[in-house]
Amino acid sequence: MKIINVNEQFSISDQVAPIDIQELAKLGVQTLVCNRPDGEVQDQVDFCAISAEAASYDMEAVFIPFKSGHLTSGEVGKFKSLLKSGSRIHAYCRTGNRSFNLIAAAEASEGIAKSVILDQARAVGIDVSESIKPFFEKVEHDISNLGEAKSQGTPSYDVVIVGAGSGGIAAASSLLKRDSKLRIVIVDPAEKHYYQPGWTMVGGGIFNAASTCREMKDLIPKAVSWAKKSVVNFAANKNEVRLSDGQVLHYKQLIVCPGLVLNWSGIKGLEETLGKNGVTSNYDYKLAPYTWELVKNLKNGKAIFSQPPMPIKCAGAPQKAMYLSCDHWLRNSMLKDINVSFFNAGEVLFGVKEYVPALQSYIEKYSVDVHYTQNLVEIDGESQVAKFKDQDGNISSHDFDMIHVCPPQTSPKFVADSELADKAGWLDVDQYTLQHSRFKNVWGLGDVMNTPNAKTMAAVRKQVPVVAQNICDSIRGEQPSRGYDGYGSCPLTVERGKVVLAEFGYGGKLIPSFPSWLLKGTKPSRAAWILKANLLPLIYWYAMLKGHEWMVSPSPLAKVKA
Repeated sequence: MKIINVNEQFSISDQVAPIDIQELAKLGVQTLVCNRPDGEVQDQVDFCAISAEAASYDMEAVFIPFKSGHLTSGEVGKFKSLLKSGSRIHAYCRTGNRSFNLIAAAEASEGIAKSVILDQARAVGIDVSESIKPFFEKVEHDISNLGEAKSQGTPSYDVVIVGAGSGGIAAASSLLKRDSKLRIVIVDPAEKHYYQPGWTMVGGGIFNAASTCREMKDLIPKAVSWAKKSVVNFAANKNEVRLSDGQVLHYKQLIVCPGLVLNWSGIKGLEETLGKNGVTSNYDYKLAPYTWELVKNLKNGKAIFSQPPMPIKCAGAPQKAMYLSCDHWLRNSMLKDINVSFFNAGEVLFGVKEYVPALQSYIEKYSVDVHYTQNLVEIDGESQVAKFKDQDGNISSHDFDMIHVCPPQTSPKFVADSELADKAGWLDVDQYTLQHSRFKNVWGLGDVMNTPNAKTMAAVRKQVPVVAQNICDSIRGEQPSRGYDGYGSCPLTVERGKVVLAEFGYGGKLIPSFPSWLLKGTKPSRAAWILKANLLPLIYWYAMLKGHEWMVSPSPLAKVKA
């Protein structure tokens, strides 16, 4: 059995034998799909034998057989119902080709961009250009009809918001505070909403993971519509957003804030070993508790913390995980028996020099071995070996008992492939007004933008009022009046009970929120810890998401640009 991973949800292979089921179970497969009719060749294993073995591993086995070149909408419809379950699926046939054609046809009928599907096909070496054609023609016909009947059936809104993260929900609330009559829709398929800055605290044993998660339906303002779909692409010249079910939304103003994508597959071997073999990451809700389990149980050995090339969200997060781990080991007299290493793809400890002395003092306190210009490229989980590449291309291998990984990060593909993106794939906006560089009724928020600021929740909190006011200006036919100064904040948890509160804007300019006699951000303080641990979560849930703009009133554009 030769397994080919198509994406995070699907994999394919040639004929599966009963002995292969155990391996598939270890890979997390929940649903096994057979696309090969029984009896194609004399020595073929029947589906019933595969199904029986799969059942012993609590794996669902589904029979969707068809002959090569005879794929119909019936098979595609059955497979689409499996996709909607969200389960990890492995499909097989004689060679894997039929299974991939089925996946591609299902994606095509869901309106997934042709370029995305063809890129997947090229990656696995299978030509699906002809087999998916009928399914694309149907979707394109449906979308065309929707476009022609816009006045009769295409929903139209004053504001369409792509993404229901911190930026999307806060923007909707801030817009309604300014104009309660606005017709707003938020597009996002997720049913859970997360306070992601809390995951560092979960990994440090301070927060419970459940406290960082709430139901999306309870957070989206009641006056706002919610389209629980994914975005396929934009037609900015037509003021349209196209969704995964083929629906088209028409907008007068568009806010693009879907966040960024954690590219776990960008590190060879990482996906297969996450959450086991001592491999963890606070960048995932389900993994942050595992970080704390590893920290508590490590008594001696080697601990590695990695940081990839920029841009990443919360650039201080890899260090925060390291500092809180070291603090626990120090307090419990175990640090002397643990070798701690920090592998940073960058050239400096922190991008704003005023905060480096305080952080360096903790590097020395915890005896951390720091390696610069070292990028994690591969992990062998079973052997517990991590491989790093330096700027000259040299590879070095390092053993570990625990490794905390920050994955490389990219713009969502539907943004990167669109006319809204810059050459690097990020949303192309003016760094002050956050208005798109070419489409003046398109705006950005958060991590997806190409603005040169730190990608943090604090940055989004400062951006939201700027965009909300500028959209209201635009609706009135006026020029944007408010500006964003690049403010971002990174509360660096250097030990349990103390935080270095880094606050800065464009160009590394320090922008402290508090007088130095109360809180000096360049020094570790108890006051900053109280802010991080006790106040910021409350501000997030009960102020920011509700449209309360405490301490973030938008500044005049002329003042920001001066």
